[in-house]
Amino acid sequence: MVKLLMRADTHVSFTVPAEEPVAKCTFSQVLAALSVSLGSMVVGFSSAYTSPALVSMKDRNITSFEVTDQSGSWVGGIMPLAGLAGGILGGPLIEYLGRKNTILATATPFIISWLLIACATHVAMVLVGRALSGFSVGVASLSLPVYLGETVQPEVRGTLGLLPTAFGNIGILLCFVAGKYMDWSGLAFLGAALPIPFLLLMFLIPETPRWYVSRGRDDRARKALQWLRGKKADVDPELKGIIKSHQDAERHASQSAMLDLMKKANLKPLLISLGLMFFQQLSGINAVIFYTVQIFQDAGSTIDENLCTIIVGVVNFIATFIATMLIDRLGRKMLLYISDVAMIITLMTLGGFFYVKNSGQDVSQVGWLPLAAFVIYVLGFSLGFGPIPWLMMGEILPGKIRGSAASVATAFNWSCTFIVTKTFADIINAIGTHGTFWMFGSICVIGLAFVIFYVPETQGKSLEDIERKMMGRVRRMSSVANIKPLSFNM
Repeated sequence: MVKLLMRADTHVSFTVPAEEPVAKCTFSQVLAALSVSLGSMVVGFSSAYTSPALVSMKDRNITSFEVTDQSGSWVGGIMPLAGLAGGILGGPLIEYLGRKNTILATATPFIISWLLIACATHVAMVLVGRALSGFSVGVASLSLPVYLGETVQPEVRGTLGLLPTAFGNIGILLCFVAGKYMDWSGLAFLGAALPIPFLLLMFLIPETPRWYVSRGRDDRARKALQWLRGKKADVDPELKGIIKSHQDAERHASQSAMLDLMKKANLKPLLISLGLMFFQQLSGINAVIFYTVQIFQDAGSTIDENLCTIIVGVVNFIATFIATMLIDRLGRKMLLYISDVAMIITLMTLGGFFYVKNSGQDVSQVGWLPLAAFVIYVLGFSLGFGPIPWLMMGEILPGKIRGSAASVATAFNWSCTFIVTKTFADIINAIGTHGTFWMFGSICVIGLAFVIFYVPETQGKSLEDIERKMMGRVRRMSSVANIKPLSFNM
């Protein structure tokens, strides 16, 4: 890196030395991202389980105990409630146990929860297993983005930071495909096997340097940073930046975590994170996914409903893979713009289709339209508003309050998930299918304005730079001097 001191209006030519190293993503960082992403695959599998499993679970020829429609709804509904509890407790856990140890601690409950479900002789065992699984999902969904945000270098944080979402979608797809051939018990045994490679790989990676610094263990932080950046990397400048950022946060901190959250400087990034979580869930993704089968039927499709869910899983995965390739080139905001516009157009289109259909007009000539709109909607969501709120949660929340703030954001996300899922049928009864899609589309319009005016671009910035900017600690230069350091990465 060549650093020059120059006036803002000065034009210079310069030559970069040939031996100047290019910032590279080390194998260690990839291994760290892959390890936590396998945990996200378990989360995805857990989230998708009820969709294929409930059908065979309600079949008395397969299941020795009765699962009513009411108890079946709780098999699905208890997970976001337990996820809410996991989100609340996950914040203190990642502060006291560390990011790595908290993630590691979810593996055993995941295995136990799946074995409880697989060996269930009563619906209560299934509910307990789903609750334990949901709690682990809540903790994991909070701690995974925080770990990656604190370990991966800025140049590739977007790409590697989306790996958990990509693997989460692989977990969803795996569950849908396996669910076509397995009953609920066999599917649960498969779920119990998934955390094992995740558990083994997590022992190979270090705790985050920023957590070590927060505990005054600078030597351990240096070792962790050296492991992540490579043996030959000079980690001193980055380590000094982490220590300085922590010291600044300590000077401005109070004795109460909640009081820290309410400070104006901390409240801004927290509210941005909450806003992203709100618009993620109020885009109607869970409600639209819930309505998949009906959309396919209204399109005149004879495709098997299990195959429909597999199509959803494939679309999810492809979109996230595309986002992984683009996020460090286009940036977070551009992908959010594309995502939001795609959802607005498709939701309004779906609303228009159902309005015309419900008014009694013949829509057979455009029977393909809802299916096409649905696929584009899922693509749009998975490209931006699906993964980026979680990625940015690990980026924009200040280090001192990252645990407690991430806890609040995760709990809020699960609360929105539960509300949207449980009220969807009531909303349709109140304003009709078309009105429901138009409502979600209108919320996406507001979400677009929110992204334009309030969400910062974090592409290529270190966590310390993001924190200083978000908290207003950027030193303003005199307009007379107007001299600033320029960094050229070649």
